[in-house]
Amino acid sequence: MDFSWSDEQQQLRDGAQKFGASLNEGLGARYKEAAFPKDLWDRCAEFGLQGMPVPAELGGGGQTALEMVAILEGVGLTCRDNGLIFSIGAHLWACETPLLLFGTDAQKQEHLAPMAAGELIGANAMTEPDSGSDAYALRTTAVQDGDHFVLNGTKTFVTNGPVADLFITYGRTGGKGFAGITGFVVEQGT
Repeated sequence: MDFSWSDEQQQLRDGAQKFGASLNEGLGARYKEAAFPKDLWDRCAEFGLQGMPVPAELGGGGQTALEMVAILEGVGLTCRDNGLIFSIGAHLWACETPLLLFGTDAQKQEHLAPMAAGELIGANAMTEPDSGSDAYALRTTAVQDGDHFVLNGTKTFVTNGPVADLFITYGRTGGKGFAGITGFVVEQGT
């Protein structure tokens, strides 16, 4: 079995590696400021990083899993800003992907194109002070009130939290284990 990259995948990886190296200028100053690099976030969006898993008809690049791995590996080999790469990873894997796989058609139509374009920053709110990332132990409740839900609880360690526009937030709607946990799309300021 051949595990080498195809020519197309290698080209994606090489281009991503070159792009990743371009993100290093001013890294020391950014670390001292401890500020979110929105200008680099926007450059990454222009390159297509934030839209990789999103189908083209929803505004993304529609890359396959292997293409995404090639691209992320390429960027990761040369970009020294681990916080930026981690932030994009959280946006991709913990916000866009659950929305893509489990969101309603209306939620996908409303949120995925601006997320793929980097216009909306996504975050995942699962971890809680008393449960860590153990989803079975989360205590946030979600109670239906008419046509919406009221969430009550505390989340912590929400990657992108301070700058996010959209949160995939998990709450207990009943039952035990994963059957009693529901993900909600929560817009900033809600």
